[in-house]
Amino acid sequence: MWCPSVSLSVWANAWLAGLAAPDDVLDALSQWAPKHSVTAYDSLAAGATGLPWPDLVDTGAVSLLQTLRTAAGPGATAPPIGLALPVPGDVRGLPAGTQFQRDAVTAGEALVVSGAGSIGLVPDFEYDELATDDDFDPGPCGLSWTVYSVPDVAIPPAHVDLGEAEYGLRSAVRSAADALGALRAGAADVDVADPRGLVEQALESTRVHRLPDHAPNRALRVLENAAHVDAIISVSSELIPIGLHSSTEVQIASEALRPLSTVVRSARLAAVESILHSAWRG
Repeated sequence: MWCPSVSLSVWANAWLAGLAAPDDVLDALSQWAPKHSVTAYDSLAAGATGLPWPDLVDTGAVSLLQTLRTAAGPGATAPPIGLALPVPGDVRGLPAGTQFQRDAVTAGEALVVSGAGSIGLVPDFEYDELATDDDFDPGPCGLSWTVYSVPDVAIPPAHVDLGEAEYGLRSAVRSAADALGALRAGAADVDVADPRGLVEQALESTRVHRLPDHAPNRALRVLENAAHVDAIISVSSELIPIGLHSSTEVQIASEALRPLSTVVRSARLAAVESILHSAWRG
C-alpha cells in the first residue's frame, strides 16, 4: 500500500459490505499513524455527516467510520467509496473548482463517498513540532481527515482495464529494470549503496499493509508489480544525479522514467477498483 486513502477505501468498503469488522479498518489505519482525527471542512459537510460544527472539534477514528457509514447510507449493492489519485492535469472524477479538488491535488490522493450524500475526504499527516533532532525521523504522530461536501458526482472509474494495466506494467518493469541497471553501472565508481538493495528496502516498508481477503489475485499481482516499479522509480530518481556524469544523460534518464509513473498510477487505480467491486459480488 502506498497511501492512506487506499487503506481506508478497501477496508472501509469491505466493512460496509459485511466482509470486515470495524477493528480491521482501524488496524489498517494504525499502520499509517497512531492517531486519526476527522473534521468537517464546512457546515454542509457537517450536516451530511453529523460531524461537529461550527466548533472544529477533531473526532477520532471511530467517528471516521461513522462518517463513512452515514454518507454511504443503507442498502448499498455496489462500492459507495471511490479512490482518486489526482495529479496536475488529470483530476477526473473530482468536482472542478472546489476546495476539495485543490486539496486533493496537493495531497495526491482522496476518497469520494456517494450514497445518502456525496462527500470527499483528504488526509494530511501531522508531525510533532517539538521534535528537534535533525538526524532522527520520528514519523507522523497523527493523520487528520478533512471531510468536504461535494456535488453529487459519479465515483471516478479506473483509467484502464485491469488486464490492460497488467500488460502495461510488464513493459514498465523491463524499462525500470533497464534504467536501474544503467544507474548501477554508472555508479560503479561512486560510493553509493547498491540500487537493488535500496529498492528492496523501499518495498519492505509497503509490506506491513494488508489487503482484505476477498481481493482478487490478479489485482494483488498488479499492485505488487506496481509497487516494484514505483520503488525503482524512487530509487532511480535519487541516484540519477549521482550515477550519471553529464546533464544530457541525466535528462534522458529522467525522461525515460517519467511515463512509468503514469503507468503505475493507472495500474493502481484499476487494481483498487477491482478490489472494491469484489467485495460486493454475491
